[in-house]
Amino acid sequence: MTQDLPAPLPPALRPAQQQHVLNIVRRAAKAEILPRFRALAAAEISSKSRPDDLVTTADLQAEAMITRALKIAFPDALVIGEEAVSKDPSLLDGLANAPLAFIIDPVDGTWNFAHGMAVFGVILAVTQFGKPGFGLIYDPVADDWAIADSATGLAELQKASGNSSPLRVAMGKQIENLSGYIPLSLFEGPVLRQVAATLPSFARVTSLRCSAHEYRMVAQGHVDFLLTGMLHPWDHAAGALICAQAGAHVEMLDGGPYSAARRNGHLLVAPDRTTWNRLRKVFDFLVVEEPGGA
Repeated sequence: MTQDLPAPLPPALRPAQQQHVLNIVRRAAKAEILPRFRALAAAEISSKSRPDDLVTTADLQAEAMITRALKIAFPDALVIGEEAVSKDPSLLDGLANAPLAFIIDPVDGTWNFAHGMAVFGVILAVTQFGKPGFGLIYDPVADDWAIADSATGLAELQKASGNSSPLRVAMGKQIENLSGYIPLSLFEGPVLRQVAATLPSFARVTSLRCSAHEYRMVAQGHVDFLLTGMLHPWDHAAGALICAQAGAHVEMLDGGPYSAARRNGHLLVAPDRTTWNRLRKVFDFLVVEEPGGA
Protein backbone atom coordinates (compact mmCIF):
# COMPACT_ATOMS: atom_id res chain seq x y z
CA MET A 1 0.00 0.00 0.00
CA THR A 2 1.37 3.41 -0.94
CA GLN A 3 1.08 6.24 1.52
CA ASP A 4 -0.56 9.43 0.35
CA LEU A 5 1.80 12.38 0.46
CA PRO A 6 0.54 15.65 1.95
CA ALA A 7 -0.76 18.05 -0.67
CA PRO A 8 1.75 20.80 -1.52
CA LEU A 9 0.94 24.21 -0.13
CA PRO A 10 -0.18 26.86 -2.62
CA PRO A 11 2.16 29.83 -3.17
CA ALA A 12 2.25 32.00 -0.06
CA LEU A 13 1.84 35.17 -2.14
CA ARG A 14 1.19 35.84 -5.80
CA PRO A 15 3.69 38.11 -7.59
CA ALA A 16 1.36 41.12 -7.40
CA GLN A 17 0.90 40.52 -3.67
CA GLN A 18 4.65 40.27 -3.18
CA GLN A 19 5.07 43.63 -4.87
CA HIS A 20 2.37 45.14 -2.68
CA VAL A 21 4.06 43.84 0.48
CA LEU A 22 7.39 45.23 -0.69
CA ASN A 23 5.78 48.61 -1.32
CA ILE A 24 4.31 48.59 2.20
CA VAL A 25 7.72 47.91 3.73
CA ARG A 26 9.47 50.58 1.65
CA ARG A 27 6.84 53.19 2.47
CA ALA A 28 7.10 52.45 6.18
CA ALA A 29 10.87 52.74 6.07
CA LYS A 30 10.66 56.06 4.25
CA ALA A 31 7.98 57.46 6.56
CA GLU A 32 8.89 56.09 9.98
CA ILE A 33 12.46 54.74 10.02
CA LEU A 34 14.82 56.83 7.89
CA PRO A 35 13.65 60.23 9.22
CA ARG A 36 14.60 59.03 12.73
CA PHE A 37 17.98 57.54 11.81
CA ARG A 38 20.67 59.51 13.65
CA ALA A 39 17.91 61.85 14.82
CA LEU A 40 16.45 60.00 17.81
CA ALA A 41 15.91 61.87 21.05
CA ALA A 42 16.84 60.08 24.26
CA ALA A 43 13.15 59.78 25.13
CA GLU A 44 12.57 57.82 21.90
CA ILE A 45 14.83 54.94 23.01
CA SER A 46 14.01 52.46 25.77
CA SER A 47 14.98 48.95 26.91
CA LYS A 48 12.94 45.76 26.95
CA SER A 49 14.25 42.43 28.27
CA ARG A 50 17.76 43.72 29.13
CA PRO A 51 19.67 47.01 28.90
CA ASP A 52 20.98 46.38 25.39
CA ASP A 53 17.64 45.05 24.05
CA LEU A 54 16.38 48.34 22.72
CA VAL A 55 13.17 49.58 21.18
CA THR A 56 12.74 52.98 19.56
CA THR A 57 9.91 55.09 18.29
CA ALA A 58 10.94 53.99 14.79
CA ASP A 59 10.33 50.32 15.70
CA LEU A 60 6.92 51.05 17.15
CA GLN A 61 5.66 53.37 14.44
CA ALA A 62 7.01 51.30 11.52
CA GLU A 63 5.45 48.13 12.92
CA ALA A 64 2.12 49.88 13.43
CA MET A 65 2.13 51.20 9.86
CA ILE A 66 3.09 47.85 8.30
CA THR A 67 0.58 45.97 10.45
CA ARG A 68 -2.30 48.27 9.49
CA ALA A 69 -1.52 47.96 5.79
CA LEU A 70 -1.19 44.17 5.91
CA LYS A 71 -4.47 43.73 7.79
CA ILE A 72 -6.25 45.78 5.13
CA ALA A 73 -4.68 43.82 2.26
CA PHE A 74 -4.91 40.38 3.92
CA PRO A 75 -7.83 40.52 6.37
CA ASP A 76 -7.84 36.75 7.01
CA ALA A 77 -4.11 36.51 7.75
CA LEU A 78 -2.44 36.41 11.14
CA VAL A 79 -0.12 39.43 11.48
CA ILE A 80 2.57 39.28 14.17
CA GLY A 81 5.09 42.01 14.93
CA GLU A 82 8.06 41.79 17.28
CA GLU A 83 6.92 44.75 19.35
CA ALA A 84 3.36 43.44 19.62
CA VAL A 85 4.70 40.10 20.89
CA SER A 86 6.81 41.87 23.52
CA LYS A 87 3.52 43.10 24.99
CA ASP A 88 1.51 39.90 24.34
CA PRO A 89 3.61 36.73 23.84
CA SER A 90 0.46 34.67 23.28
CA LEU A 91 0.28 36.12 19.76
CA LEU A 92 2.82 33.46 18.76
CA ASP A 93 0.51 30.64 19.76
CA GLY A 94 -1.40 30.78 16.48
CA LEU A 95 1.58 30.45 14.14
CA ALA A 96 1.61 26.67 13.81
CA ASN A 97 -2.04 26.52 12.73
CA ALA A 98 -2.26 29.69 10.66
CA PRO A 99 -2.78 29.05 6.91
CA LEU A 100 -1.23 32.46 6.25
CA ALA A 101 0.80 34.54 8.69
CA PHE A 102 2.97 37.65 8.35
CA ILE A 103 5.87 38.04 10.77
CA ILE A 104 7.43 41.50 11.04
CA ASP A 105 10.66 42.80 12.52
CA PRO A 106 10.23 46.53 11.88
CA VAL A 107 13.82 47.50 12.72
CA ASP A 108 16.15 44.55 13.06
CA GLY A 109 19.43 45.68 14.54
CA THR A 110 17.81 48.28 16.77
CA TRP A 111 20.96 48.69 18.91
CA ASN A 112 22.90 49.62 15.77
CA PHE A 113 20.10 51.91 14.58
CA ALA A 114 19.87 53.67 17.93
CA HIS A 115 23.62 54.26 17.93
CA GLY A 116 23.77 55.66 14.41
CA MET A 117 25.20 52.59 12.67
CA ALA A 118 23.75 51.84 9.23
CA VAL A 119 23.56 48.09 9.89
CA PHE A 120 19.85 47.52 10.33
CA GLY A 121 16.95 46.33 8.22
CA VAL A 122 13.30 45.42 7.99
CA ILE A 123 12.48 41.72 8.00
CA LEU A 124 9.16 40.30 6.82
CA ALA A 125 8.29 36.64 6.46
CA VAL A 126 5.14 34.93 5.28
CA THR A 127 4.49 31.49 6.70
CA GLN A 128 1.94 28.75 6.06
CA PHE A 129 1.33 26.57 9.12
CA GLY A 130 4.72 27.75 10.40
CA LYS A 131 6.61 26.95 7.20
CA PRO A 132 8.23 29.99 5.55
CA GLY A 133 6.91 30.56 2.02
CA PHE A 134 8.07 34.11 1.33
CA GLY A 135 10.93 36.11 2.79
CA LEU A 136 11.98 39.74 2.48
CA ILE A 137 14.97 41.46 4.10
CA TYR A 138 15.01 45.16 3.25
CA ASP A 139 17.89 47.59 3.74
CA PRO A 140 16.35 51.08 4.05
CA VAL A 141 19.69 52.87 3.67
CA ALA A 142 20.67 51.15 0.40
CA ASP A 143 17.03 50.74 -0.72
CA ASP A 144 17.63 47.15 -1.80
CA TRP A 145 16.28 43.83 -0.61
CA ALA A 146 16.94 40.10 -0.48
CA ILE A 147 13.81 38.21 -1.47
CA ALA A 148 12.83 34.55 -1.70
CA ASP A 149 9.74 32.63 -2.74
CA SER A 150 9.53 28.91 -2.03
CA ALA A 151 6.94 28.30 -4.76
CA THR A 152 9.11 29.58 -7.62
CA GLY A 153 12.58 29.04 -6.19
CA LEU A 154 13.27 32.77 -6.33
CA ALA A 155 16.31 33.98 -4.36
CA GLU A 156 17.54 37.37 -5.49
CA LEU A 157 19.04 40.64 -4.35
CA GLN A 158 16.90 43.31 -5.95
CA LYS A 159 17.51 47.06 -6.18
CA ALA A 160 15.26 50.07 -6.56
CA SER A 161 16.90 50.69 -9.95
CA GLY A 162 15.31 47.49 -11.24
CA ASN A 163 18.58 45.56 -11.33
CA SER A 164 18.71 42.18 -9.65
CA SER A 165 21.22 39.41 -9.10
CA PRO A 166 20.76 35.81 -7.97
CA LEU A 167 21.72 34.90 -4.44
CA ARG A 168 24.12 32.01 -4.00
CA VAL A 169 25.84 30.81 -0.85
CA ALA A 170 29.56 30.08 -0.65
CA MET A 171 31.21 26.77 -1.44
CA GLY A 172 31.67 24.29 1.40
CA LYS A 173 34.97 24.34 3.27
CA GLN A 174 36.89 22.67 6.04
CA ILE A 175 36.18 24.00 9.54
CA GLU A 176 39.43 25.96 9.78
CA ASN A 177 38.60 27.90 6.62
CA LEU A 178 35.07 28.91 7.59
CA SER A 179 33.86 32.36 8.56
CA GLY A 180 30.59 32.73 10.38
CA TYR A 181 28.23 34.58 12.69
CA ILE A 182 27.63 33.48 16.28
CA PRO A 183 25.78 35.80 18.70
CA LEU A 184 27.86 35.18 21.82
CA SER A 185 25.85 37.67 23.89
CA LEU A 186 22.78 35.44 23.56
CA PHE A 187 24.42 32.51 25.34
CA GLU A 188 24.91 32.40 29.10
CA GLY A 189 26.96 30.65 31.77
CA PRO A 190 28.73 27.37 30.95
CA VAL A 191 27.16 27.25 27.48
CA LEU A 192 28.68 30.64 26.66
CA ARG A 193 32.11 29.37 27.64
CA GLN A 194 31.64 26.26 25.49
CA VAL A 195 30.56 28.30 22.49
CA ALA A 196 33.44 30.74 22.96
CA ALA A 197 35.88 27.82 23.10
CA THR A 198 34.92 26.86 19.53
CA LEU A 199 35.95 30.22 18.05
CA PRO A 200 39.64 29.39 17.44
CA SER A 201 38.49 26.49 15.26
CA PHE A 202 37.36 28.89 12.55
CA ALA A 203 39.02 31.42 10.26
CA ARG A 204 36.78 34.20 11.58
CA VAL A 205 33.67 34.46 13.75
CA THR A 206 31.83 37.67 14.55
CA SER A 207 28.35 39.15 15.00
CA LEU A 208 26.71 42.17 13.35
CA ARG A 209 24.02 42.48 16.03
CA CYS A 210 21.61 42.35 13.11
CA SER A 211 20.06 39.14 11.77
CA ALA A 212 18.90 40.97 8.64
CA HIS A 213 22.41 41.66 7.40
CA GLU A 214 23.87 38.42 8.71
CA TYR A 215 21.42 36.40 6.64
CA ARG A 216 22.00 38.63 3.63
CA MET A 217 25.76 38.16 3.89
CA VAL A 218 25.41 34.37 4.10
CA ALA A 219 22.95 34.30 1.17
CA GLN A 220 25.38 36.34 -0.94
CA GLY A 221 28.25 33.96 -0.19
CA HIS A 222 30.30 36.55 1.70
CA VAL A 223 30.17 34.57 4.97
CA ASP A 224 29.93 30.80 5.28
CA PHE A 225 27.68 29.93 8.20
CA LEU A 226 25.30 31.22 10.84
CA LEU A 227 24.33 29.79 14.22
CA THR A 228 21.37 31.24 16.10
CA GLY A 229 21.28 31.98 19.79
CA MET A 230 17.56 32.60 20.25
CA LEU A 231 14.83 31.44 17.90
CA HIS A 232 12.57 34.46 17.57
CA PRO A 233 10.63 33.99 14.31
CA TRP A 234 10.91 37.66 13.30
CA ASP A 235 14.69 37.27 13.26
CA HIS A 236 14.96 33.99 11.36
CA ALA A 237 11.91 32.96 9.31
CA ALA A 238 12.73 35.14 6.29
CA GLY A 239 16.48 34.56 6.44
CA ALA A 240 16.14 30.80 6.76
CA LEU A 241 14.09 30.69 3.57
CA ILE A 242 16.31 33.13 1.67
CA CYS A 243 19.46 31.15 2.51
CA ALA A 244 17.80 27.81 1.69
CA GLN A 245 16.67 29.15 -1.68
CA ALA A 246 20.23 30.40 -2.24
CA GLY A 247 21.52 26.84 -1.84
CA ALA A 248 22.31 26.60 1.87
CA HIS A 249 21.60 23.62 4.07
CA VAL A 250 19.26 24.97 6.75
CA GLU A 251 18.40 22.65 9.63
CA MET A 252 17.83 22.68 13.37
CA LEU A 253 20.82 21.41 15.32
CA ASP A 254 18.68 18.68 16.87
CA GLY A 255 17.47 17.65 13.43
CA GLY A 256 14.59 18.53 11.17
CA PRO A 257 13.44 21.54 9.21
CA TYR A 258 13.05 25.01 10.63
CA SER A 259 9.55 26.15 11.56
CA ALA A 260 8.59 29.66 12.63
CA ALA A 261 6.40 28.02 15.28
CA ARG A 262 9.47 26.55 16.98
CA ARG A 263 10.32 28.41 20.20
CA ASN A 264 13.47 26.65 21.39
CA GLY A 265 16.67 25.31 19.92
CA HIS A 266 19.39 26.49 17.58
CA LEU A 267 19.23 26.87 13.82
CA LEU A 268 22.40 26.20 11.84
CA VAL A 269 22.84 27.52 8.29
CA ALA A 270 25.77 26.22 6.23
CA PRO A 271 26.79 26.19 2.54
CA ASP A 272 25.99 22.49 2.06
CA ARG A 273 25.08 19.36 3.99
CA THR A 274 28.69 18.18 4.29
CA THR A 275 29.79 21.47 5.86
CA TRP A 276 26.65 21.50 8.02
CA ASN A 277 27.56 18.05 9.37
CA ARG A 278 31.08 19.24 10.19
CA LEU A 279 29.68 22.22 12.07
CA ARG A 280 27.13 20.03 13.81
CA LYS A 281 29.96 18.04 15.37
CA VAL A 282 31.58 21.25 16.63
CA PHE A 283 28.35 22.41 18.25
CA ASP A 284 27.03 19.05 19.42
CA PHE A 285 27.10 20.20 23.06
CA LEU A 286 24.23 22.57 22.25
CA VAL A 287 21.89 19.77 21.30
CA VAL A 288 21.40 18.68 24.90
CA GLU A 289 20.02 22.15 25.59
CA GLU A 290 17.20 21.65 23.10
CA PRO A 291 13.84 20.21 24.15
CA GLY A 292 13.21 19.02 20.60
CA GLY A 293 9.85 20.67 20.08
CA ALA A 294 7.94 23.85 19.56
